[in-house]
Amino acid sequence: MGFLGGLIGKFKGGLQRTREVVFRPMGHLLGLRHLDEAQLQEVEDLLLQADLGAPAVGDLMARLRTELKRSGSVDPRAILREALLTRLRGFPPKALEVRGTQVLLLVGVNGVGKTTTLGKLAAHLKARGDDVLIVAGDTFRAAAIDQLEHWGERAGVPVIRNQMGGDPAAVAFDGAAAAVARRTPWVLIDTAGRLHTKDHLMRELEKIRRSLQKVLPEAPHRVFLVLDATTGQNGLAQAEAFRQVAGVTDLVLTKLDGSAKGGVVVPILERLRIPIAFVGLGEGLDDLVPFDPEAFVDGLLGP
Repeated sequence: MGFLGGLIGKFKGGLQRTREVVFRPMGHLLGLRHLDEAQLQEVEDLLLQADLGAPAVGDLMARLRTELKRSGSVDPRAILREALLTRLRGFPPKALEVRGTQVLLLVGVNGVGKTTTLGKLAAHLKARGDDVLIVAGDTFRAAAIDQLEHWGERAGVPVIRNQMGGDPAAVAFDGAAAAVARRTPWVLIDTAGRLHTKDHLMRELEKIRRSLQKVLPEAPHRVFLVLDATTGQNGLAQAEAFRQVAGVTDLVLTKLDGSAKGGVVVPILERLRIPIAFVGLGEGLDDLVPFDPEAFVDGLLGP
């Protein structure tokens, strides 16, 4: 099985709940060539249930109706697939390429799976042959520090840490300096998620940024915003806040396997206009996978 085939398999497994709740009931409709108004309405209701968002659903339904009026016959599955791919390809993921030492900062509220994501990302980079250094920058929670040390052991990656309550900017500086000294290509920094106001968040992240830039003037090179897919579009407000203050460059969508609203990927991309780098499709070490529009859509629609 090739790389894309393996990804499609991952997405099929991870999107099973969305397929069972939405696309399996829609299966007989997607196989029809002639749809009456009642059937079109059923398709529309199910697509909205998948949290695809009103703009995407409206566009799809307009395409279906136009094609029905033009030729009297349609291939709903092909139209749906192409409509989704058109929207998803507008924000292609950016590759993680080794260029000296690069700092990746992970941000997001507590509970979205940020620390777990960082551990899995370290394992992903390590598995492809890159050296990685983890920095436990969430010094507000002892559990976060301990959790990262556990992930570091699992992935075979060293962890730079401070005591609980220590200065996150100081530990970020230590991590960046250690990575440069060791010529380590990747520095992954966890950050606190319990910063309740934009001002507090901005101050904390700006302090970390200034410390990093004493070592690497362009750091952080990437800022990953981690979002919980099970919250659906309700998580977009918090995403907007982080985008405004954190200089977010990429998105990571976690717990996609636990959501029946896997279509939320579409409105998240279109509202935030930031590429999705990775998605979480399970609990395993290798269940954080690079986002690929074709694999996602084929995993969503199923056979």
